[in-house]
Amino acid sequence: MPLMDKKKIHPKIKSELHPRNRHRQRYDFQLLINSCPELKPFIFINKYNDESINFHDPAAVKILNKALLIHYYGIENWDIPDGYLCPPIPGRADYIHHIADLLGGHNKGIIPKGKNIKCLDIGVGANCVYPIIGIKEYAWSFIGSDIDSTAIDSAKKIINSNSSLQNNIELRFQGNSNDIFNGIIQANEFIDLTICNPPFHASKEEAEAGTMRKLKNLKKKKTDKSVLNFGGQHNELWCEGGEENFIHKMIHQSKEFANSCFWFSTLVSKKEHLKNIHSKLIKIKPSEIKTIPIGQGNKKSRILAWTFLNKSQQEKWIKTKCQ
Repeated sequence: MPLMDKKKIHPKIKSELHPRNRHRQRYDFQLLINSCPELKPFIFINKYNDESINFHDPAAVKILNKALLIHYYGIENWDIPDGYLCPPIPGRADYIHHIADLLGGHNKGIIPKGKNIKCLDIGVGANCVYPIIGIKEYAWSFIGSDIDSTAIDSAKKIINSNSSLQNNIELRFQGNSNDIFNGIIQANEFIDLTICNPPFHASKEEAEAGTMRKLKNLKKKKTDKSVLNFGGQHNELWCEGGEENFIHKMIHQSKEFANSCFWFSTLVSKKEHLKNIHSKLIKIKPSEIKTIPIGQGNKKSRILAWTFLNKSQQEKWIKTKCQ
């Protein structure tokens, strides 16, 4: 029998996660197996004598996500096509909770709940994870946009096979890859929040290099085969100019919808992009800008949010939506 390494001492709480995040404690695999028996074959005892899964195995990551969505978010059926992005649930939940706090900050600290609050998920993906979390936690309604028809079809199947999601999410196909809001936000439609995980990389080669680094860190040894453990299609992982160019485009186009949305927001994964993005944002003269730090494990990120509404417009909006 192989000798076990000295057992790691894990903190009881992942303090870097939002206080309302359901995933601040370590995964309880037995509870997850009870909710999703499919997870059981992927569980093993690691060298520290802890239960774990192989996080560089796409199949294991996908089933873990399914178990988390079933156990914590009441999802009955969830699946995505092979090769599509399977995002880490704790990080997605953090975004939702932080952006909820942003809206609550204009409502005497009370986070508005219910279908009257409408959130636009730019790039909803095949997984539909942000709407799932937002509906469970705050009962918001969602619009999910995407330029990938297969992703839209997959999200539609998830919605149709889960009663808690039906009539709470509207999917809209973006037919022009150069547009973000145009063709999605309709005339006389008012959106409370927009959220987005922009494509991270500028090319397929850059995306594969990033995956190699991630796998090397997971395995703690050299690897020469790129396997996307969290999956991802071209439009999910890279675009021309990468994250910075995508966010610049989003900022520029948001001005046209200044009175249609309370808070625009996006993740900014690369800290070195923040200065240029801020400069771009200041030029279009929003009334308010917020940078919200978020983190999961060793990964640090931030949410950038902006609004064009002045104080009196904000008060009127909240009074209309929340009272």
